[in-house]
Amino acid sequence: MVRTETTTCCIAGGGPAGLVAGLLLARQGVEVLVLEKHGDFLRDFRGDTIHPSTLELLDELGWIDEFLQLPHTKMRQVTVEMAGAPVTFADFRRLKVCCPYVAFMPQWDFLDFLTRKAKAYRTFRLMMNAEVTGLLEDGDRVAGVRASTPEGELDVRARLVLGADGRHSIVRRSAKMEVLRNAPPMDVLWFRLSRRPAEELVFFRPGRGYVLICIDRGDYWQFAYVIPSGQFNAVKAAGLEALRSDIAELFPQLGDRTKELDTWDDVRFLSVSVDRLRRWFRPGLLCIGDAAHAMSPAGGVGINLAVQDAVAAANILGPSLRRGERPALDELRRVQRRREFPARVTQAVQVRALGGLYPKDLHDDRSQHLPFAFRLFRRVPALRHLTGRFIGIGIRPEHIHIA
Repeated sequence: MVRTETTTCCIAGGGPAGLVAGLLLARQGVEVLVLEKHGDFLRDFRGDTIHPSTLELLDELGWIDEFLQLPHTKMRQVTVEMAGAPVTFADFRRLKVCCPYVAFMPQWDFLDFLTRKAKAYRTFRLMMNAEVTGLLEDGDRVAGVRASTPEGELDVRARLVLGADGRHSIVRRSAKMEVLRNAPPMDVLWFRLSRRPAEELVFFRPGRGYVLICIDRGDYWQFAYVIPSGQFNAVKAAGLEALRSDIAELFPQLGDRTKELDTWDDVRFLSVSVDRLRRWFRPGLLCIGDAAHAMSPAGGVGINLAVQDAVAAANILGPSLRRGERPALDELRRVQRRREFPARVTQAVQVRALGGLYPKDLHDDRSQHLPFAFRLFRRVPALRHLTGRFIGIGIRPEHIHIA
């Protein structure tokens, strides 16, 4: 037997976009039900970068001091090593914000914090272990979702469905929305190695056929081993010992720790996709975050763009939903118009401008190439601050409307 529930706004996906949208709508008095397919948020190697734009939103809500009590590390500038020399690529220190740095924090801590704050609003509900499997439709209008739960199937009828269920979105697939795809320049292998006290590593260092990106997580290093798109099978065929050797070649001080990669189970593969919907909405439905525009991990901007989408959606759609009205198509279109340009520009930078940082094939040695743009960063330091603003704040940053 299928159970049925009714709410004003049903949000598919309890990630950053879904929880921020749910929190901000509930803050306006809108009845919200967020459906999250997992039983908790404890999944490793998700986007863990909290950029200045997101920290600024937490400050607007009055929560920044409490949030920064959670364990995190700070990155105030991005320095990469190209052609054997360090180049500062982005500097956040001059940003006119409360927190001029990128905070690295496990995403589950961020999501737990948002959930705790959202539950303070009586109109907010989060249902875990509830996986959206399809849409409920009334003619050409989306009228809700169907979800699978431990108690059986559940139909949730709503005036608006927000699809915030990520790059593999069931919502957008069920809605048969047209996806426009870019060719990403890379795929990524994620893993971790222990970190010694006060140990420092260069954030970005290229090798032959790969690039290593190192993120300081306090007691361990989180690594992104970036390879040309579609080459994972070749890397895996070369063996885990070859991967360990590559790490030790770029960072000899880690040589005795590469054995911490005991099997391929210690390595998480991410097939990078960069795409966007031609149209983010249908009557009764709006997609945001990765469901609307899947980002490359370059720059770590995906979470922060998703959060900005959520803020725009809550600002624009909240008043209609608070009155118990179904948002008009023009309102849904306004969200896309406001957020599509930042997403498209950011994707273009990720695929084209940053593509030259990554190897074209497994024989391409990026360590011997200094792209022209990086020569400019050496000669014109002001460019570092412009890049810091682009990465840290982004295009058309959002602000939270007073409830």
